[in-house]
Amino acid sequence: MMMKKTLMFAATCLSLQSIALAQHQNIYKKNWIDFNKNGKKDVFEDPTQDIEKRVADLLSQMNVEEKTCQMATLYGYGRVLKDEMPIAEWKTKVWKDGIANIDEALNSLAYNKKAETKYSFPFSRHADAINTLQKWFIEETRMGIPVDFTNEAIHGLCHDRATPLPAPINIGSTWNKAMVREAGSIVGREAKALGYTNVYAPILDPARDQRWGRVVECYGENPFHIAELGKQMVLGIQENGVAATLKHFAVYSIPKGGRDGNARTDPHVAPRELHQIHLYPFRRVVQEAAPMGVMSSYNDYDGVPITGSHYFLTELLREKYGFKGYIVSDSEAVEYIYSKHHVVDDYKGAVKQVVEAGLDVRTNFTMPEEYIMPLRALIKEGRVSMKTIDERVANVLRVKFRLGLFDQPYVQNTKASDQLVHTVKDEAFSAQLSRESLILLKNEGNLLPLALKNLKRIMVTGPLAVEKNYTTSRYGPSNNAITSVLDGLKKYVGSAAIVNYMKGCDIIDPTWPESEIIPTPLSAAEQADIDAAVAEAKLSDVIIAVVGEDEKRVGESLTRTGLNLPGRQLQLLMALHATGKPVVMVMINGQPLTINWENKNLSAILEAWFPGPQSGNIIAETLFGDYNPGGKLPITFPKSIGQLEYNFPFKPASQAGQPSSGNNGYGKTSVNGALYPFGYGLSYTTFEYTNLKVNQRTKQAGSVIQVSVDVQNTGKRKGDDVVQLYLKDMVSSVTTYDSDLRGFERVTLLPGERKTVKFVLNPDDLAILDKDMNWNVEPGKFRVMIGHSSEDIKLKEEFEIIP
Repeated sequence: MMMKKTLMFAATCLSLQSIALAQHQNIYKKNWIDFNKNGKKDVFEDPTQDIEKRVADLLSQMNVEEKTCQMATLYGYGRVLKDEMPIAEWKTKVWKDGIANIDEALNSLAYNKKAETKYSFPFSRHADAINTLQKWFIEETRMGIPVDFTNEAIHGLCHDRATPLPAPINIGSTWNKAMVREAGSIVGREAKALGYTNVYAPILDPARDQRWGRVVECYGENPFHIAELGKQMVLGIQENGVAATLKHFAVYSIPKGGRDGNARTDPHVAPRELHQIHLYPFRRVVQEAAPMGVMSSYNDYDGVPITGSHYFLTELLREKYGFKGYIVSDSEAVEYIYSKHHVVDDYKGAVKQVVEAGLDVRTNFTMPEEYIMPLRALIKEGRVSMKTIDERVANVLRVKFRLGLFDQPYVQNTKASDQLVHTVKDEAFSAQLSRESLILLKNEGNLLPLALKNLKRIMVTGPLAVEKNYTTSRYGPSNNAITSVLDGLKKYVGSAAIVNYMKGCDIIDPTWPESEIIPTPLSAAEQADIDAAVAEAKLSDVIIAVVGEDEKRVGESLTRTGLNLPGRQLQLLMALHATGKPVVMVMINGQPLTINWENKNLSAILEAWFPGPQSGNIIAETLFGDYNPGGKLPITFPKSIGQLEYNFPFKPASQAGQPSSGNNGYGKTSVNGALYPFGYGLSYTTFEYTNLKVNQRTKQAGSVIQVSVDVQNTGKRKGDDVVQLYLKDMVSSVTTYDSDLRGFERVTLLPGERKTVKFVLNPDDLAILDKDMNWNVEPGKFRVMIGHSSEDIKLKEEFEIIP
């Protein structure tokens, strides 16, 4: 009898499974999907209907449980989610009613062993896996609302073996808008092929404090430069049908004293500076590239947490800038309102504040129900209105419709992913992007490029010559083949000369960072390492010293106290210089360093920042002249941290030196001037500017100004120049910047070749925030300046705007 009941039960289960399977298969109709499984084509399921009608229809059919689930993120496997694939228990989880997005799903996140998964590679396997996850949410939840799969992508997609791009500070150093557009397109294409539908990129924060650890993740310090490149990155990503989510809105990158980590609060920024510097890139990119996402930051401004600010999230971002996507919180931004900022009594108060401020989706490294349950309680208690909830959910659904998730929720051809991600062409592009980011800071006596035929013995030294971790820094691809600088040099030189390596010292000393404020003598072992390097140097024709910082010394929560080379690296360089042999310093670093002695004494300095995995090859090619460096600094190099804040643009006389300073810029009581100014960078060739023309058809405030200038390669090598246009408002009703960048173009010229570079100045380029805090083009004279950097101005012309 028992056996008979068991068999009947099993048969019933199989029958139910068959019915369910048939039902699931039956939801896929010709040209539409029956997401809510009611057997008819609802408005929201009809691809021919207007998006707003589809959003309204879907919203009208959702219950509170389903709506609140569209307001939270579920972090992927190895971050929060414990299962790689759906299991039966998921029917008891909060996401049985859906979820807004799943972040970093099965990407084998670098440096996180818990996130390693067999589903990340081959790429087709990941696409299949994402389809499986998406299928569960479509088929096993009542409304079948597809998931938005998100991922990081600030220097390439944060996925196992995706195409690696150099760090954002490198990307900013290229000043190459076309290449940044292509970089974004690669990120978008790879995301789409792997099943990701939304990527967190670019970072639009101006890096105004060189001590801040995340300088390496920014394009630079100038808002116009950031806006121009950020716009191209967004356009490139989204032309592939993938959403770009801007980071970090807003005024995030200037915590007090540049301190990060547990501080992350109290930015000292005046109201005009807020709008002209920190909000400017976001406004421009939102209005000109229409990103589908924005990430709200976890800092405050003037005592008000950004993620809980109706002014920032709604009045500014949506009403003034016209943002149409959904806002996701940075991790812990909601929690900080209660735990760090202490502006509410409890966590429920924080949830209420952010929802009413305009936050659409909460993200944190905890289970989504930690946010969803308090939110449901607030709704039940009548403390958060359903009108507000509907507005937030509509923002999320609208993006999902724009992404086509309700029309084609799956990766169509998963096998094709293996041919679409990290192609041979992509690898070549990645190398070129790293090349174009290299900046020649010094080249005394034209030591570079090195003539290999004249060298018999080359010494490579420095701890960064063999380090590799900077090529796989946070938020980017992992598990790609890496060529260290030493290996790249050995490969390039081959048998043409002897290449010997002596490390010389570690990146840091045993007491660092305390040694930055309390110097300690070298240990016997440290002295022996330097002595060994000196002995080899005396036998060599040239010394290539690869020094700087690694991924553990700069990045998120890694703000530094000083900006000198860490550890014993300076002592190593001094000892090598004392040998009398020429020293080429290659810098691997994520932020400007106060390399005063190095600049004064060493023969040549090449800034490489954090290049991609092919760093060794591209640096070798550049040192020996196969490539002519043409990058320009996107951020000012100060001489001392005592000068900070010190950057571009700046108010008149705010960075003025003392009259007592001599030619070297060292005054009696202070250090004056930049070590290297914004926009600076040398070349193996020379360039000349002539024939500056300013064409002003009308002098009215709304007129467009056309500017052209001829640039000629006057040297003997092919090279790249970045033609920079700066604008100065001669007299204004409020104090504004001494001058500011308002145009740039990177051009490649053969020896003797001349090109005409054209710029267009729109009214927005002339506008300032007037006394009433309104953007306005004021009558008066403007000066156009063309230069090799913000300080090296070669040509000037003026035009006038009349009332």
